[in-house]
Amino acid sequence: MSIARHELFDTLAIVARALGNGNRLELLERLAQTEAPVDSLAAATSLSVANASQHLQQLRRAGLVTARREGRQMIYRLTDQRIVLLMGLIREVAESNLAEAERLVSRLFDDSDAEGALEPVSRDALRSALEQGTVTLLDVRPEQEYRVAHLPGAINLPMDRLEQALEVLPRDREIVAYCRGPYCVLSHEAVQRLRELGFRVRRFQEGLPEWRAAGLPVDQEAPETSGRNH
Repeated sequence: MSIARHELFDTLAIVARALGNGNRLELLERLAQTEAPVDSLAAATSLSVANASQHLQQLRRAGLVTARREGRQMIYRLTDQRIVLLMGLIREVAESNLAEAERLVSRLFDDSDAEGALEPVSRDALRSALEQGTVTLLDVRPEQEYRVAHLPGAINLPMDRLEQALEVLPRDREIVAYCRGPYCVLSHEAVQRLRELGFRVRRFQEGLPEWRAAGLPVDQEAPETSGRNH
């Protein structure tokens, strides 16, 4: 093997090493929603600010995130949307080949509905339903994330406001709830609660980042800012 070829693989390994940490993957998942300062990312991932900053520096050296200064804060964002696709491939490979990953996903989404009514909606099925106008989309993320970008026509009801605004949800058509991504439990909790209240509802099996990374349209209500989402 030539020296250049060997060095090239070593360089590729920098990205692999940066991804080889659960905390860093979680930080990337949050940045897939919107750019954010270190303190918000630390709070969202239950890390200390110092620890979050160290992980972000690793991701930055690997070219996975970029940063800009805003006042006294450093604001981080994903370098590009292909990182969401890369994380999706990691997830699919792990769930297909690691029994532990499959077990943990089952534990995370403990669907107890024997009839499978909580089976998630695929991207293609959701696209078709939206084109036909047969579903209502429910975004249960915090309002700041929703304002940056959301699926077309989605209603925003974060979990802490869900039961105070039920009148905006239809009872004569299916509702599809979504949140931050495949491992976000907010939409799962919303589905369970709304079904208890008599609504026809399922969850989208992905989230906004995967939808956007696939090149599908999103709605925006405000330009991206340094979100303080937790």
